[in-house]
Amino acid sequence: MRCKRRAQGALEFMILIAALLFFFVVIFVIIQENISKKNVEKEKMLLQNVALGVRDEINLAAESSEGYFREFATPSSIFGREYEIEITNSLIYASMNGIGFSYRIYTVNGEIEKGENNISKENGQVYLNK
Repeated sequence: MRCKRRAQGALEFMILIAALLFFFVVIFVIIQENISKKNVEKEKMLLQNVALGVRDEINLAAESSEGYFREFATPSSIFGREYEIEITNSLIYASMNGIGFSYRIYTVNGEIEKGENNISKENGQVYLNK
């Protein structure tokens, strides 16, 4: 009889350990999903900020007087991930992992580059990386 109680106690202990382990795994998975969602939101926000920053630089140059010149930088990556940024048909478009943002801008001559960029206004035209 005494041996059966020990075996039953050991079995109950194993079931308790398994239940606790399962509980911790579930909590860990929920926390990981939450962190992953927040990281995606941060990436979206940073991508949007890059596009808005370039838009603001172009709009500032377009509204400035002749001879305006400024240097500005765009990040080479966002959280270590590559992104695309381009200007087409008076739109600035930034995209990464299926997420994209586009904003209308003044007409600009030239292309945006990751890293250092310079912008100027000459003869009523805005030039990017001339």
